[in-house]
Amino acid sequence: MTAARAIIADDERLMREQLRARLTEVWPELEVVAEAKNGQEAVELVQQLRPHLAFLDIRMPGMSGVEAARAIGSDCHIVFVTAYGEFAIEAFEQGAVDYVLKPAEIARLEVTVSRLKQRLQAPPPDLGALLDQLSRKLDTVASGQRGQPHLQWIQATIGQQLRMIPVGEILFFVSDEKYTRVQTEAYEALIRVPIRELAEQLDPALFWQIHRSTIVNVRAMAGVVRDLRGRQLVTFKNHPQKLEVSRSFTHLFRQM
Repeated sequence: MTAARAIIADDERLMREQLRARLTEVWPELEVVAEAKNGQEAVELVQQLRPHLAFLDIRMPGMSGVEAARAIGSDCHIVFVTAYGEFAIEAFEQGAVDYVLKPAEIARLEVTVSRLKQRLQAPPPDLGALLDQLSRKLDTVASGQRGQPHLQWIQATIGQQLRMIPVGEILFFVSDEKYTRVQTEAYEALIRVPIRELAEQLDPALFWQIHRSTIVNVRAMAGVVRDLRGRQLVTFKNHPQKLEVSRSFTHLFRQM
């Protein structure tokens, strides 16, 4: 049998690299022939390269993974990649596709690979009904945040431990692409939620965005100082770090 060929689509480079590395580890015969940064690129690569598999991040800017899967149709088998478990579980329960949760873990990926090897013996299935369901769920998530209460807890993994962090204990959030550092007085953790989503869910009376990549807890602030270059820096009562206030948010501290 010809070696299986695949593409990977994710808008975050680090996630693409990690998935490629993990796939090489658990399925060395698989050839990842290309990577895409969005759904449209994924569709074009499938049309050009005719891979057997497409690993698609469900949530990408522009054309989402679900929309890309619809455009790809039965041209290849689809594997959804997601940080959002509810999407993955629903897709999996339909039995037509498999899924990978971010970040890709070896044990779960081995199960996925085992199933994929079996599914490659048959033509790709019709995913129409499943994709309709996932599209509705994505629309609900995108539009249904407004009436929900503000976040009270942040779920984060620290080493092998899953920890629920009360938002009141968090001093600040600093984001790097989709990974966001959560800092408390005692420890730090990483979550896979971008700043823009946190800003929509946190109480704006308690958490101020001071930079496109930074949110601070107002109650944890000691004050704002200026450095030699005239930049405003937020200081904290019980943490040594100083965080820059970008020009777009200097109005928050106009009196200083």
